[in-house]
Amino acid sequence: MIRRHSLAEIEQAMTEQVQHLALDFPVALAVSNLHRAANAVRNHLTRTVLRPAGLTWSGFTVLWTVWLWHGLETREVAELASISKATLTGVVKTLERDGLLQRRPVEGDRRLVFLDLTDAGRELLERLYPAFNAAEAETVTALDDGALAELTAHLRRVTTRVQDLSDS
Repeated sequence: MIRRHSLAEIEQAMTEQVQHLALDFPVALAVSNLHRAANAVRNHLTRTVLRPAGLTWSGFTVLWTVWLWHGLETREVAELASISKATLTGVVKTLERDGLLQRRPVEGDRRLVFLDLTDAGRELLERLYPAFNAAEAETVTALDDGALAELTAHLRRVTTRVQDLSDS
């Protein structure tokens, strides 16, 4: 069995390993914890909600993105779902096989493909998303409303900054 390390143990090991380097330790710890938190939440939601529904994280993200925007061209889906076009191809094949997603060529340019949910895909998301949101709520119960709003604001600033860096 793999031993799970506490956050304190992980931070201590990281500090010991890189203490001789010229680093901004508060930044390293913040970003490291951001990464760990995102992975922990993703793993929890996958294990408790998505896997029982027969979905992977990528599959859910693609369905959710297409649902949110009422259909999109594949390049936009890949960008918004933060996956490569190659990964999207496999995910779309699986979701199409499962009857949740459909593809159709874009009129005027047959090289482009538009994705839309099937009725079964829409029904699945409308049934699944409340359970997904309940599991999301479980992950932040240690935060009161003020702390949750503050966390959301901080994460928006980080996301905006990273997007700005990517655009420059």
